[in-house]
Amino acid sequence: MALVASKHLLQKADRDGYAVPAFNFANMELLQGIVAAAEEMNSPAILAASEGAIKYAGLPMISAMVNAAVKKSKVPLVLHLDHGLSLSTLHDAAKAGFTSLMFDGSRYPFTENINKSRWAARLAKRAGLSIELEVGVIGGKEDKVFGGAGCMTDPDQAWAFERQTVPDALAVSVGTAHGHVKKDLGLDFNLLKKINQLVKAPLVLHGSSGVSDWDLKKAISLGVCKVNMDTQLRNAFTNEVRSILAEKPDEIDLRKYLGPARDAVKKTAMERIAACGSEDKA
Repeated sequence: MALVASKHLLQKADRDGYAVPAFNFANMELLQGIVAAAEEMNSPAILAASEGAIKYAGLPMISAMVNAAVKKSKVPLVLHLDHGLSLSTLHDAAKAGFTSLMFDGSRYPFTENINKSRWAARLAKRAGLSIELEVGVIGGKEDKVFGGAGCMTDPDQAWAFERQTVPDALAVSVGTAHGHVKKDLGLDFNLLKKINQLVKAPLVLHGSSGVSDWDLKKAISLGVCKVNMDTQLRNAFTNEVRSILAEKPDEIDLRKYLGPARDAVKKTAMERIAACGSEDKA
């Protein structure tokens, strides 16, 4: 199956009451583990590469790896630019074969975010790609994304932002944080409900690592149709490598620890797919 755009996957998720999982990756083993999980669970999945991942692996390598991974896939998969910070990055990703783009203008004042996001939306739609935009600031930091303390999304601003930018998906800030979070985060469900009542676009939850499965399911019932996941996969991968090398510190065959780490990623991705309710939704 060829790569697909995310728009129709998210619309279906919105209609049927589940979320499409979006998994960040930066190397081959993470990608293989994610795709294997999606295949086994018969779930759609979004393969997300951040600017940090692009800097690490390069756009040609990311595109080539993904196209090789999905060549025999029977489930719909998306190659998505996560937190694109400039129009030039979006343009380069589109040329490299990405099927979904995110422009993150949340660090700009509201009016400037609207103006830049409109340009990003035009760029994506001219290329036939899906566009995700962000309003409000999601806290924490991850790769090149620095959210500071975060600033919750204002429902009225979200409504005005959507009307002027017309995104295919809208990332909102309702209490999550990017990066490694050591305690459960409390989502503002009343805020999420208000946003969902005003905004037509499928909503996106970034920074989900500190969100309990119960809270995640409730967020999905209130309009969240895409859930971004990165830290959980990194932890699974790294912890498995550490465990093996602690037991066998002289091991130099990379396959002996990267293979099990890939399996740990697959297991974690399957758990997150179940939490999103997307099993058998391919």
